[in-house]
Amino acid sequence: MSGQTQVSNDLIDEIRRSNDVVDIVGEYVQLKKRGRNYFGLCPFHSENTPSFSVNQEKQIFNCFGCSKGGNVITFIMEIEGFSFHQALQHLANKSGHSIPQFEHAQEQTNNHEDQTVLEAYGWLTKLYHHLLRRTKDGKEAKEYLYERGFTNDTINEFKIGYSPSVKDFVVQFLEKKGIHKQIMVKAGLLKATESNDYVDRFQGRVIFPISNHLGKTIGFGGRSLTDRQEPKYLNSPESSLFRKSKLLFNFDKARSEIRKKEEVILMEGYADVIIAYQSGLKNTVASLGTSLTESHATLLRRYVDNVIICYDGDEAGINASYKALQLLRKTGCNVKVTVIPDGLDPDQYIREYGKDTFHQLVYQQSMTEMQFIMYYFRKDFRLSQEGERLRYVEKVLEHIAFLETSVERDYYLRELAEEFNLSLDSLKEDLNQRMQKSKKSDDNKRLFGNTNGGYQHQHQQISTKRILPAYQNAERRLLSYMLTNHYIAEKVKNKIGSRFNLEEHQIIVTYLYGYYEEGNEPSPSDFITYLPDQHLQHLVVELTMNPVDWEVSDRELEDYIHLILSEQTEQVKIKRLKEEQKSLEKTDPLKAAQIAMEIIKIKQSLNK
Repeated sequence: MSGQTQVSNDLIDEIRRSNDVVDIVGEYVQLKKRGRNYFGLCPFHSENTPSFSVNQEKQIFNCFGCSKGGNVITFIMEIEGFSFHQALQHLANKSGHSIPQFEHAQEQTNNHEDQTVLEAYGWLTKLYHHLLRRTKDGKEAKEYLYERGFTNDTINEFKIGYSPSVKDFVVQFLEKKGIHKQIMVKAGLLKATESNDYVDRFQGRVIFPISNHLGKTIGFGGRSLTDRQEPKYLNSPESSLFRKSKLLFNFDKARSEIRKKEEVILMEGYADVIIAYQSGLKNTVASLGTSLTESHATLLRRYVDNVIICYDGDEAGINASYKALQLLRKTGCNVKVTVIPDGLDPDQYIREYGKDTFHQLVYQQSMTEMQFIMYYFRKDFRLSQEGERLRYVEKVLEHIAFLETSVERDYYLRELAEEFNLSLDSLKEDLNQRMQKSKKSDDNKRLFGNTNGGYQHQHQQISTKRILPAYQNAERRLLSYMLTNHYIAEKVKNKIGSRFNLEEHQIIVTYLYGYYEEGNEPSPSDFITYLPDQHLQHLVVELTMNPVDWEVSDRELEDYIHLILSEQTEQVKIKRLKEEQKSLEKTDPLKAAQIAMEIIKIKQSLNK
């Protein structure tokens, strides 16, 4: 591309080797070591059982579920939606490398508007924060924050700001920065009035910057200072950068602490999170003025097994806690719920009772999933009436049936039996019947499918486990060795060159020979970048993840080569027999049938 500054392969290799794939992937996925590899939940598709593998020695990742795979650069490209050059720059920033500035016309066309929006949010974050801290206009907003318990250090860390009650102040400021009004409207920074004026969307509000997981501001949350200004809370509108269903407030700051503590505290509002963070609970996040979504739950599950829900203590907060619990359970999280007394929210409770009491409430008095469910359903039944008590017990039994261990089930059954003076045996019998029905339902879904595409998934799993012909297995095994051993690759090159049977294998070995001829050492992670096609990159990862012995005998190599060449010989023979069969079909059908049988026998022999 003309005008493009090239980056040397040596620098690309250096940046890649300076960013360990386990460390980088570990910023997005909770990884646990098993044997030589690290495993976690795949960030590219929804799953409850880890099928995502990272190999530190080979510096590659692979998902056995969705077949995504590659090295640290391709991982960043996939997870962030970056181009190669954006991913390289991202990793260079992490490893302290400086690289030449790129000039990519296509990238500039595709990303110019988003980049402009990011710049606008960056400028406004600084401006709003300055107005709050350093000007008379921000005095009222600053006093409001002090009354809510915010310290100066916290205001600075979260870059909290204030937007003045001047309708065109922001318009003029951003226009001086060269940012067009229409882009500002599209980004939700401005709104157009009926008289075609452009005004600041957040004027007269305290501003809470909302960052993506990389720490870049991509939206604002505005809190009104008076009851006259409605609505009380106002968020940036949905855009390509700002998607509330996928974002969690404070996730960028909390991520390392979440990973360290192996636990996350989930709240409802910005103020709750910030005050909790200020009190020492650094592993706290919140959904952005919306209910928890499946995307939020999946995101949290990738990082942690344990979630504490700490929503407001009023009825709306209790109901939201129950809904969030259901979503998080589906992803496989272990969930606890903190119920804040007197209908208070976390922010109010910390101000009224202090941080130590709040920490004790969260860590020592939170309810288990089942305790909260029993607490939650109590409000729906008049337990003084016999019929209502039985209905309540039936409802609770439905949820006990989903508990994983017999110890847990037995514990809560005994609680029910004791509280309502019921027979433990009868409760166990009822529970067993429910579990049998549930098992039959699950079995039917597995066998016949369901509305979520269960049959299709099963069908795909079966199809991917088909037995490959012997020559294909030979080619795959041989390639696995060649990718990690220069000398084996040289032997194969001298014996058969690129005369593999599958076209994609021919392409890979051709590139591999060129890679080694340039003096490169065996490194699947480096070689992946050498390949121009994503499908081939994924295939190389798959081949590299195949378990192979560190040493291979000459006899084994000769066997693989023999199988590969035999296939080619037999294919020539099959082609000749097919031509002969076709010419005899009309004149000698019996002879044609005999030839057809001979072709079938040859194919069967090849597949063994």
